[in-house]
Amino acid sequence: MIKAVIMAGGSGSRLWPLSRAAHPKQFLALHGKDTMLEATFKRLQGLDIHSSVTICNEEHRFFVAEQLRAIDKLGSIILEPVGRNTAPAIALAALSSSKGEDPLLLVLAADHVIQEETAFTKTVMNAVPSAEAGKLVTFGIVPHDPNPSYGYIKKGKSKGIGFSVDSFVEKPSKEVAKKYLESGDYFWNSGMFLFKASRYLEELKKCRPDIYKACKLAMESTSEDNDFLRINQAAFSLCPSDSIDYAVMEKTGDAVVVPMDVGWSDIGSWSSLWDVSDKDGNGNVTCGDVMLHEAYNSYIRTDGQLVSAIGVNDLVIVSTKDVLVVAHKDSVQDVKTVAQRLKAQSRTEWDSHREVYRPWGKYDSIDIGERYQVKRITVKPGARLSLQMHHHRAEHWVVVSGTAKVIKGDKTFTMSENESTYIPVGVTHSLENPGKVPLEMIEVQSGSYLGEDDIVRFDDLYGRI
Repeated sequence: MIKAVIMAGGSGSRLWPLSRAAHPKQFLALHGKDTMLEATFKRLQGLDIHSSVTICNEEHRFFVAEQLRAIDKLGSIILEPVGRNTAPAIALAALSSSKGEDPLLLVLAADHVIQEETAFTKTVMNAVPSAEAGKLVTFGIVPHDPNPSYGYIKKGKSKGIGFSVDSFVEKPSKEVAKKYLESGDYFWNSGMFLFKASRYLEELKKCRPDIYKACKLAMESTSEDNDFLRINQAAFSLCPSDSIDYAVMEKTGDAVVVPMDVGWSDIGSWSSLWDVSDKDGNGNVTCGDVMLHEAYNSYIRTDGQLVSAIGVNDLVIVSTKDVLVVAHKDSVQDVKTVAQRLKAQSRTEWDSHREVYRPWGKYDSIDIGERYQVKRITVKPGARLSLQMHHHRAEHWVVVSGTAKVIKGDKTFTMSENESTYIPVGVTHSLENPGKVPLEMIEVQSGSYLGEDDIVRFDDLYGRI
């Protein structure tokens, strides 16, 4: 019996400006039509998966629920009130197993690309006997180049289909990575694992009893909130932060590395996304409205306006609705540095897109200026915004298409295409889409303060405070 454990935390800042803190890469369709989370679940179809648990941050819970519901793979979703790295997260998954059950946990990251899914399935199934025998299996990617962007695993003695783990190695220099490749003794550290829930907890309790105790306390008082399992925030907040490699795999005597050669990438940069994407005759990868002339070996992506690249080579060009990034492929790791500088300057571009997703739909901030902001709002059929009020802004609503059910003060009424209403400052209001097609609406805000934190919620379908 295999239980899939999908790690869906993280911010993916190395793929900024497409991946941002409020909408990280695991929830984006970067390689193919599916989001990376959806693709992770779909590649499990060849395995006998009994159940699944997805672990994510509180602020990303609606992304997870909506995307998994769309592919009918909802399963259990554990919300981390604070991030504490992979060792505690996997402990929560192991402790969540039903009484009397001791499944094999197949631990996967939600933001990896695997191009050869048949080989992936075969490798996992080949590792099952070792995991059932009590070994803690990690999958080592067979390296095809001296990549300094990955951690490495040095293999020890042969153990059936795998090897004992000699050591885990941090990201090396390019020169050291070349020596690793030439030796044939090293694998890339994939961050994928297979082991019994009980064996992981035994080793965690032995190697890091402080983490084990904190996670056990956090899982002793849980509560269900719609699709989500909430753990004890106070107990988990006291849990030390550590990776499974440091906390368990480097200390246990039962670690086994099983080679995996499946066209794997963790998509840790724009250049690695270029590596795994289909290219034209000039080595270019293009997404969106792109026009090229004498351009070679470049990655060009746009989410809106036309991007034209002329006479360029080895560039990454990414255009969103609010940011344009141009970088040489050899310098894409520094994208993260720019995002961190924006965060330090309290600029919104590091955290959120101009188009922001909400559990009820999305809004696009079309224009903003002194004392005004214009948004295009899309409300999904059957969805409803919270009953709320604002202290500092008034709002004008104009229906573009669909039907709106409006609560304004003590009045409730409907609006159709080309109809409008005005919400004064301080008036309680709500918006609902009672129809079967999306509601499209233009909202014009005006007032002395237009921040998203000027919302007082009185009632909300989605449990937001």
